[in-house]
Amino acid sequence: MILTWRRATPDFEYKTYNRDHKWSFDGGHEMEATAAPVYLGNPKLVDPEEAFVASLSACHMLTFLAVACKKKFILDEYVDSAVGHMEKNAEGKLAITRVELHPKLKFSGDNQPTEKDIEEMGYENYEESEERTSITQMIGLHNNQSENEVVSPMATFE
Repeated sequence: MILTWRRATPDFEYKTYNRDHKWSFDGGHEMEATAAPVYLGNPKLVDPEEAFVASLSACHMLTFLAVACKKKFILDEYVDSAVGHMEKNAEGKLAITRVELHPKLKFSGDNQPTEKDIEEMGYENYEESEERTSITQMIGLHNNQSENEVVSPMATFE
């Protein structure tokens, strides 16, 4: 990944310099990013904190898909409303102190998972995931059940 920032303002004062920058990835994808709005970033662009939460959500989803597939469950949809919490940490510094994942899952076919199956896949997923060894923040997996949807169990990972 290559990050590129260039000053686009005539001055370089804290309240006025531009925070917008570009992320370039190995496969050729590029995206515009910025600072969080609280740090004077552009609210229309992704910020590092949002990207961090998105990367955890994506890692969890991809591992969950693999586990469900290996168990012969047909998963048709996975929608996660992930939330990152910016709070003061133990040192009094603003940080992402925890991330909550709220996946909604839709399965099809004759082989439907039970609540126990989903709970086991959630924990097995976490045990197999990179999140477990690469993230020191607390990651919570929360239930968002609504009618006709099966969801992963609520769990908190440390």
